[in-house]
Amino acid sequence: MIPTRDRPGYLGVALESVVPQARTAGAEVIVVDDGRDGIAAAVAGRHGARVVAAPPPGGLNRARNAGIAAARADLIVLIDDDVAAPPGWLNAILDGAASAPDADVFGGPIRAALEGGGPPSCGRETAPITTLDLGRADRDVEVVWGANMALRRRALDRAGPFDERLSGPGDEEEWERRYRAAGGRVRYVAAAGLQHRRTAADATVRALARAAYRQGRASRRCDLRKGEAPPLRAELRTLTGCVWHIAARRCANGLILTAHAAGRTREALRPDGEAR
Repeated sequence: MIPTRDRPGYLGVALESVVPQARTAGAEVIVVDDGRDGIAAAVAGRHGARVVAAPPPGGLNRARNAGIAAARADLIVLIDDDVAAPPGWLNAILDGAASAPDADVFGGPIRAALEGGGPPSCGRETAPITTLDLGRADRDVEVVWGANMALRRRALDRAGPFDERLSGPGDEEEWERRYRAAGGRVRYVAAAGLQHRRTAADATVRALARAAYRQGRASRRCDLRKGEAPPLRAELRTLTGCVWHIAARRCANGLILTAHAAGRTREALRPDGEAR
């Protein structure tokens, strides 16, 4: 199940990598269209995927819930529209679920794939987009990310649907924490890795920095919901360190780190930024 909004190029690559694996496994592919221009439906149709319209006002968690409601299977595999799944990915997810019948939520590695190589980096920081690497062995973990996640329907019986009020970092994490609080297990499947893509146009410093600023604001809001947001002075200290990193390391990736820290600081400076 693939939620998408107005990114036909990304969606086409995701479907091209996933649909052959789904056909071999006897799985249906559902595209949940959160856009309003119909482009996603045309792309999905070319690949033989089923299309479901996300109800307004939209949002990733609303699209996830709509896709889950439309699906007919017990095991539902969620990915984002900007991933590419290598051969064997879906079989690895299915094998991981079969080997852990007492677990209801599964996820695998997410690796950055920046076309053109992305911004020059000093090598001291992580990729400027979401990744996940929890090791080479399958094991129980606290959370996995919604770009590469599978769940059984009984997990929804435990935790309820995804919270449609949430958007951005932590939208799936909140649901997983609810599920684990109800006694559920989240399982990391090391062999079920896929790529998190950015095209060359979206992998420039400017594009990545703009996205990082938005992500920084959203991640601060997520930390506030969890009661884990650091005080403003800590956010300012991080921002200062990122600026120093640019000058000291001559690292373009530092600009993206600085944008993320600036987003967090901007959110902390809101009148209710410390208390919400």
